[in-house]
Amino acid sequence: MMDFLPIFLNVKGKLCLVVGGGEVAARKAGVLLDAGAKVRVVAPQIKGSLLAQQGVESIVARFDALHLEGIALVIAATDDRSINQQVSEQAHARNIPVNVVDDPELCSFIMPAILDRSPLMVAFSSGGASPVLTRMMRGMLESMIPQNYSRLAAFAERFRQQVKQRVTNPAKRRIFWENALEGVVAEKVLTGDENSAEAMLQKMLEDEDNIQRGEVYLVGAGPGDPDLLTFRALRLMQKADVVVYDNLVSKPIVEMTRRDAERIFVGKKRADHTLRQEEINALLVRLAKDGKRVLRLKGGDPFIFGRGGEEIETLAAEGIPFQVVPGITAASGVASYAGIPLTHRDYAQSCMFVTGHLKDGTMNLDWAALARPKQTVVVYMGLHGLDTLCAQLIAHGMPETTPIAIVQQGTTRNQRVFTGTLHTLPGIAKREQPQAPTLIIIGGVVKLREKLQWFHPQGDE
Repeated sequence: MMDFLPIFLNVKGKLCLVVGGGEVAARKAGVLLDAGAKVRVVAPQIKGSLLAQQGVESIVARFDALHLEGIALVIAATDDRSINQQVSEQAHARNIPVNVVDDPELCSFIMPAILDRSPLMVAFSSGGASPVLTRMMRGMLESMIPQNYSRLAAFAERFRQQVKQRVTNPAKRRIFWENALEGVVAEKVLTGDENSAEAMLQKMLEDEDNIQRGEVYLVGAGPGDPDLLTFRALRLMQKADVVVYDNLVSKPIVEMTRRDAERIFVGKKRADHTLRQEEINALLVRLAKDGKRVLRLKGGDPFIFGRGGEEIETLAAEGIPFQVVPGITAASGVASYAGIPLTHRDYAQSCMFVTGHLKDGTMNLDWAALARPKQTVVVYMGLHGLDTLCAQLIAHGMPETTPIAIVQQGTTRNQRVFTGTLHTLPGIAKREQPQAPTLIIIGGVVKLREKLQWFHPQGDE
């Protein structure tokens, strides 16, 4: 939950009060002046740097509630907390927005670190938790967003109404602007050639009927940790109009999609499908034909037990453009975070991925192939059939002492790892009740966990 609602406040021509007469007060007054405000400063002593600022009304006196008359916004920047608290209480009583420097408890709003590319503005805040980290983040983006992006924002503002009148479909209008601001038009503006940029934009408007139709992005969200997303996945997550996501996609990853995008949950749990797969396929087609850019967000990799192949078969048959973005599949991501290498020269020269839940709900696997020595077996969606899995592998020649692990909600803060053997793990699972999603890893490589484990969010069993 957000500690503060991030907003941008219009203070142009409005009278704002700064209580304090030192360097901090001078900086805050400067920010307000840059935003077009009229500034009143009240303090028993006021430094020359404040007095010298044009547009500042100075009152040499101790703060009094009368100084709040006609004020739109207040900043308390004294080194006396009792005075700051008095300012805060008087402002709150009058419903005047108030900021007390370095004291979030007394604030009704906070002053973020600002990256100014007017009319493009970026504000950073940690809610007072770490101002240094906030400034570091601003410094990182300073180099990523050059100063001349202000020119690009102003160019877009100049043509906004014209484009809105010509391209009336909101989804198509957003695609139009993305094509303009990510392509040659933007390059011309950034290099100062706005005449050429305007000519190109007008040509794009004349060809408005050919603006790209809807398409589908089939994106692998990885096993749960947002840090494992690819750059391409992040880019498309910010472009989509609609997000269609599964139960296996973690909440922090869903929250990284465009905030104003429509979100449609089509999650699947065992014997509990919000939508059948055929209905999901039809939904993707319908949304794309409506001109939407659709993000189909799937846990892990969409082509490894993710039914991505079934979905793009339908899209291809309907002539819907699509992109596929691979994700880190659970086998590699979860095994890595659990400290279990999938291959190792001493234990496994091959690795096999299988699903423990087939289309008809059975667990009819090639047991003889799975029971071969010197290999690692990774079982997706196998928790419900764990007893059958272990019994069948033993029956087909795999030693009952073979190491096996269950990893619960791997790569997330809820990760837990339960280890045992084919003989003991079913009993351990009944006692510990691991929570889905889980991954089962079978083979000698599981023994290496004691040496190689490095990720301990919740502890192990």
